[in-house]
Parts: sequence; C-alpha cells; structure tokens
Amino acid sequence: MLKWIEATGKNEDAAIKNALEQLGLDRDSVSVEVLERAKSGFFGIGGNPAKVKVTYEVPDEAPPAEEPAPQAAPAPQPEPAPKRERRAPRGNRPTEQEAQVAHPVEDPVPAEEPAPAEPAAPAPAPEAAQPAAAIQELPLEGAELEQRIRDFLTGLLEHMGVSAQVKVQTQGERGVQVTLEGEKLGSLIGHRGDTLDAIQQLTNYAVNRGRSHRVRIHVDAENYRARREESLQRLATKVAGKVVKYRRNITLEPMNAYERHVIHETLQDYPDIITYSTGAEPNRRTVIAFSRGKHSY
Repeated sequence: MLKWIEATGKNEDAAIKNALEQLGLDRDSVSVEVLERAKSGFFGIGGNPAKVKVTYEVPDEAPPAEEPAPQAAPAPQPEPAPKRERRAPRGNRPTEQEAQVAHPVEDPVPAEEPAPAEPAAPAPAPEAAQPAAAIQELPLEGAELEQRIRDFLTGLLEHMGVSAQVKVQTQGERGVQVTLEGEKLGSLIGHRGDTLDAIQQLTNYAVNRGRSHRVRIHVDAENYRARREESLQRLATKVAGKVVKYRRNITLEPMNAYERHVIHETLQDYPDIITYSTGAEPNRRTVIAFSRGKHSY
C-alpha cells in the first residue's frame, strides 16, 4: 500500500529532509516529487518555501478474522420410559424354598487387600527450562557464524560448478565480509554484479532464516564491489556537473539498493545538487536534480 505526505522547507533539499525525519526513513526508501520550488523573493520579502510530495510503501493490513457463528445447543432427548418387569402367572410362581435351591446365595469372597506401597522417592525439582524461541533467538557468534556461512556457500558453489575459497571476516557487531577467491570467477559476478547480488541475497536469507538477530553479509569476488563503487562515484560526479551546468535533472539507469546508496552518499555535499530515488524494484532509479542554493547537511 502506498502512502504519501507533503513537507516544506527553505529549499527542496530541506523539504525532503523534513519529510524523511517525520517518516523515520532514508532517502532511498521513498519517491520524491517536487511540487513547488523555493522562491527567494525581493530582499527576503514575498519568498515561498519549497514543497515536496514524498511517497512511501507500507505493508497491507490484513482483514479482521470473522468470528465463528455460535452453535445451537442440542435439543434435550426425552428419557426412555422404564420397562415393566413381566411377572409370571400366580400359579407358576416358585416358592421361596424353590427359589433358594434354583439360585443358591454364595458368601461373598473378600477382596485381597493390596500390599502397602513403598513411599516413592521425591522427584527431582525440574530445572527452569528456557523456551525454545528464546534459545533460537540467541545471536550467532564467532566460529558458529563463520561455519554456517562457509557451509552454505561451499555447497552453493559446488552446485554451480565453480571452485573458489570462502574467506569470512566480521565487521562490527552485525556485519560480515565474505570474499570469494579463485581463478576466473567472472561467472560468479555476472552482468553488472547481478549474479553476485543473488548469491549475497541467498546467503543472507539462509543464515538469518528464523532469527530476529540478523547479521548483514556482504559477498565480494575479485574485488568487484570496490571497483564498482569507484566507477559509480566517478559517474555521480560527472552527471552532477552536467546537472549544474544545464540546470536540468538527470535520471540514472536502474540500480540496486547498494549502488543507489553510493550515488546518494557521493553527492550529499555537492553544491546545488539533491538526489532521490523513484520507481519500484527492480527498476528503481536515482534522480540527480538541480537545487539552487542547496546547503549540505
């Protein structure tokens, strides 16, 4: 479900910043539309602030579950009438002595008394068991995390028919850098890193499945990430120069979230330039826009 808010500021950059602070989102998670550009006025009189429309996505609300209809109580069944015992005719009734002979009364046999049971040993007090969910939510640490990543990637690479060494290095509390080393690993990178991105996504899913304490895993091969980041930084600076020179916005090609983040970070202090993302995955694009008098923040 898509929702949107409008925000104002002394310029377009400040208006976008105000909207993001209200939503608690980053710039790459929203789409921005400039409704009104800022006007400085004459000596500060008659100026108008910039106005933007920020669209963001929220999960759809699940419809309330219908309550089951109450079941009617079963109707009471009538009790069956007691059966009457058929009595023999008076002339055929046996006498009391004949009845005793036909059905002799036996003395009841006393039941054997059970032997006294030995007092049972007191059961040991049960230890306080931790709920299974609490045990499962313990964060992965050290060797366990490294082995889990290594096992998954080793099996995945075997299915892909690629021979590579998996090196794992932790970065901070929730960051892990995985480097695949070997010869001719171009098939693991793919066109503009799409295969490498898929491997990274699968690894994150397999390691973090069923856990709330998630770790962020970055997968690289042949130093592709660093080389791609340098290329994106050069592209961002080159395009920003054209935007300022010709004073018109330029929309870049579709990129993944990491590459869009590199563009935003590279141009965050570039004068007279603002950046925002538009569109939906996998065709989400970064827009480099001209904003006169933009101040960095």
